[in-house]
Amino acid sequence: MSIHPAGVQSREAALVAQVADGDERALGELYDRCGGMAFSLAFAIVGEHADAEEVVADAFAQIWRSASGFDPARGSVVAWLGTIVRTRALDLVRSRKRRARVLEEAAVVTDAGETLVLAPTAESPDRGAEVTEASALVRKSLAELPPPQRRVIELAYFGGLSQSEISALLSEPLGTVKTRMRAGMEKLRQALRPLLEAGA
Repeated sequence: MSIHPAGVQSREAALVAQVADGDERALGELYDRCGGMAFSLAFAIVGEHADAEEVVADAFAQIWRSASGFDPARGSVVAWLGTIVRTRALDLVRSRKRRARVLEEAAVVTDAGETLVLAPTAESPDRGAEVTEASALVRKSLAELPPPQRRVIELAYFGGLSQSEISALLSEPLGTVKTRMRAGMEKLRQALRPLLEAGA
């Protein structure tokens, strides 16, 4: 027996149909109905409040783009949304692990000069050239970012600060920090794509 009443399911399916027609208010109502569940699922996977929020935002953005692909005959809206959230969350976890591995192998930032230096490695000497190349690519890619974007990324990924801590440290609104982080990481992802794919 379904724990989701039929009337609720039909209302949510109707909302998705309205979203497919470009109704932003329907997307808002769908978020009000399902956002809590989506966040709980995302948080259970990623384990970080800010990351879970990002997953949920990305999931609803995907729903906005692809609502026309929802088929109520194949399952409920909640199950469909859950699949999207889970996929997004796992993608973020894998991406985070790849980034951490790349940064650990390639470089660290010194507080004094904000310059990248080669990190110690237990790999064989044959890895030296690869690590040096990785370090150079990370250094070049970071240097090409606008300073505000570079700063928040350095504080997050090298300094280990949360977005809320960065916001407090820089006296910037949290939304501004998130926007800079997302824009900067997108540019880095493009620049470091060969490195990330090689390490996948």
